[in-house]
Amino acid sequence: MDVQFGKRKMKLGDGENELGQLRDSAALLGDVAALKARMDEDGYLWLRGLLDREKVADTRRFVLDYMAEKEALVPGAPVLEGVMPRDGKTVPMAGRRGVTHDPRVLQTLEAPELFDFFQRYFGEPAVTFDYKWLRAVGNEGFTGAHYDIVYMGRGSDRLHTTWIPLGDTPIDHGTLAVCVGSHRLASFEKLRLTYGRMDVDRDLIQGWFTDDPLDITTRFGGVWRTAAFEMGDVMIFGMHTLHASTTNTTNRYRLSCDVRYQPKADPIDDRWTGVEPRGHYAWQAAGVQAKTMQAARAEWGI
Repeated sequence: MDVQFGKRKMKLGDGENELGQLRDSAALLGDVAALKARMDEDGYLWLRGLLDREKVADTRRFVLDYMAEKEALVPGAPVLEGVMPRDGKTVPMAGRRGVTHDPRVLQTLEAPELFDFFQRYFGEPAVTFDYKWLRAVGNEGFTGAHYDIVYMGRGSDRLHTTWIPLGDTPIDHGTLAVCVGSHRLASFEKLRLTYGRMDVDRDLIQGWFTDDPLDITTRFGGVWRTAAFEMGDVMIFGMHTLHASTTNTTNRYRLSCDVRYQPKADPIDDRWTGVEPRGHYAWQAAGVQAKTMQAARAEWGI
């Protein structure tokens, strides 16, 4: 099977330059030491069925009803299918408290299962950012390869991203993919010490390292892996795991949300906390010209 992955078409498989299958770690949920060992090895934890499927479905229903009110769905099509109009329409929801903090959404994004998981994983109480990155990704939409630390690296070094698909999400719908090894392999050290130390607000630099997944593996190594996700699944990874998404080649929106968790006692990046988080205050601001990644890579020699 061919998959559109950023600017590349890749085959599903375990061969060189192919897109492999993620490893499910749900069987390790009762063993924190094993979970940490798996995270150290893979750079991610795919936890099938961690969340209540019915509650996730309720969250999906609320978000799609909101999008229907904004006239972002095809009239007459079943709302829960999330069918997008031919010309598409962007519905900004990331950081929109009226949507992200409705109880029907928070029951998923701040589910007791997540707080319980992170409290056991950290060995102490956990806290989550107030800002939620809720997205509806339309046809031909995708996310390029990046480290999350360039967007939120001013607080805890134990900050983790939790990616939650709000619906069953086959690979052609635009699923999360991670580059296994990017967080630990010696071949990625220069990338971690250059791009991985950037701050988009401080350095005014583009956030994605590349939109070509083979640009990563041919230069640095590692392997790309993804999977078909189901409602109730979550993906958890640290700030130095390179990740991206496959391209949505369907006519339906992919709904998902990125939520961040860290130990409560650790310092926290103040751009993403409070009733009205300020978010990115310089990067992408009006009149600000960010340095291109091409220029930055020339300076870094990568």
